[in-house]
Amino acid sequence: MQRAAERDQRDRRDQREQWARGLRRVLVCAAAVPVMLIATGCSSDSGSDDGAGDSAKASASESSASPSPTVQAVAYKALPDPCKVLTKNTLEVLAPKAKSGKKGSSDDASTRSSCSWSSLDNNGVKGSQFRWLNVSLLRFDSDVTRGSGNQLAREYYETQVEDARAVSGAKNVKSEPVTGVGDEATAVRYDLKKKEGAFKQETVVARVENVVVTLDYNGAGLAGEKTPSADDLNKLAQKAAKEAVAAVTKENGSGSAGTPSSTPSKSASKSPSKSPSGSSSKAASSSPSKSASKKS
Repeated sequence: MQRAAERDQRDRRDQREQWARGLRRVLVCAAAVPVMLIATGCSSDSGSDDGAGDSAKASASESSASPSPTVQAVAYKALPDPCKVLTKNTLEVLAPKAKSGKKGSSDDASTRSSCSWSSLDNNGVKGSQFRWLNVSLLRFDSDVTRGSGNQLAREYYETQVEDARAVSGAKNVKSEPVTGVGDEATAVRYDLKKKEGAFKQETVVARVENVVVTLDYNGAGLAGEKTPSADDLNKLAQKAAKEAVAAVTKENGSGSAGTPSSTPSKSASKSPSKSPSGSSSKAASSSPSKSASKKS
């Protein structure tokens, strides 16, 4: 009876174990169904994504195949020494008493530079002849967002011309195009009355490719000396500007000065938008009186 009881217990235990194993198989099978469904669904979605991925890759490939924005390369990549752009003979005529040129400060001489000469021919009680000469060079690089170096130089060129025409206190302002000097050039002349005397100012602005040359030249007869001829100063200034432009082309191993570029000139007929760069012609108009007052 005890064995029967033990067997009965074993049978019950076996039944419980079989029941438990059966339940586990049911649960496992039940759990496997959604996994299979999910796997099937994922497989289906994956196929769809692959198509979208291929489409995206094709779109990216087409996008990468489209050309990137480009801008015309500049012709001139260097500037000459500003104190050496004029010959010794030219300097002896324009500024005969100048011992040497004074180079202007620049954070990058390859894009911006200048040099000035002051000359005071002191004749004692007979008065003195004063001359002041300044050459400024500004070179522009091409930029995808701003435009080509030639276009940027042209805009600055026009601004320089307008600034020269609009100097405060200037009288009898006249301007004229200059031929044979770079791609385009304009000469501006005016009279300027200072406490030291009556000054004659000549400014020649020239553009050659992506470089702008601004030459300021003025003179005055001080302490009773005769005022210099505006026509004479104008001729000398144009000759010096031509030399400065030639120095730029020579520095870059090119001889295109005087050959018009594809960009037409508008400086003689319309006023340009103002450039953020400062005007060297304005600075030049104020410098003569300062130099004269120091040396007279």
